Amino acid sequence: MVVDVHTHAWDYQNHFTAAFRKDALRARAGVEVDLSVRLDDYLANAPADIRALVFGGKAKLSGVWIPDDYVAAFVAQRPDILIGFMSLDPTQPGWEDEMRYGCEELKLRGIKLLPMYAGFRPNDRSLDPLWEYANKHRLPVLLHAGTTFVSQAVLECTLPRHIDDVAIRFPELRIILAHLGHPYEGECIAVIRKHEHVYADVSALYYRPWQLFHSLMLVQEYGVWHKLLLGTDYPFTTVNGTMAGLRGLNDMVRSTSLPRLNEEAIEGLIRRDALRLLALEP
Repeated sequence: MVVDVHTHAWDYQNHFTAAFRKDALRARAGVEVDLSVRLDDYLANAPADIRALVFGGKAKLSGVWIPDDYVAAFVAQRPDILIGFMSLDPTQPGWEDEMRYGCEELKLRGIKLLPMYAGFRPNDRSLDPLWEYANKHRLPVLLHAGTTFVSQAVLECTLPRHIDDVAIRFPELRIILAHLGHPYEGECIAVIRKHEHVYADVSALYYRPWQLFHSLMLVQEYGVWHKLLLGTDYPFTTVNGTMAGLRGLNDMVRSTSLPRLNEEAIEGLIRRDALRLLALEP
């Protein structure tokens, strides 16, 4: 089984402001990415044994708002494959009601946060009700961590170090730092090494192969391969593209004396049972 812990469901034209869509032209240097979400397209570019976590996003500051009902309906198309997460913007009124509705009514099984896009620090003590609820209801929390193309987003809010404080106070809560925290990979690695149930995904990284090679070499040197989860960030990338990108990283250094990434560890990452680690097994 292959588990993709980072995929999206949205109506790109209606769930994002024009300003966000304009900024998104910077997402991949010089390449305009089609950000339409189509389930048949996702499955056509993934192995038959795929399982995927699916979420939208909420960040009023940056012009992102995908209702949780939309995500729940998307997941209902293939509940055998897809697991839905709610999204929360705790800077906006009513977020606690949305959290309860997402879990108790929609039966969504995790939480997606966009601290940088919404403009909040995840370790702000005013958010303790969020972390307490997630801990009580066994809801894994995935946070965007790292850079962005959005001009309104606050980079300081995305630093992986902010999760250290949360994990110290909620040691049993499953937390995922997206994108290996790039370009703050070293800081992300320091956090996931400390905490048993804090992980990082490698979504939307393979198309910067040298940066990813260097980041995974840090992972290797710190001995935390087991803390990495496969993710794509679909529709930014696909499962098959991500797996091929990971498997091809050593090709860049085969004629050099540079060290190699452990290819068994790469396969272990691709085939890691993230559903078990995140307590999301059926």
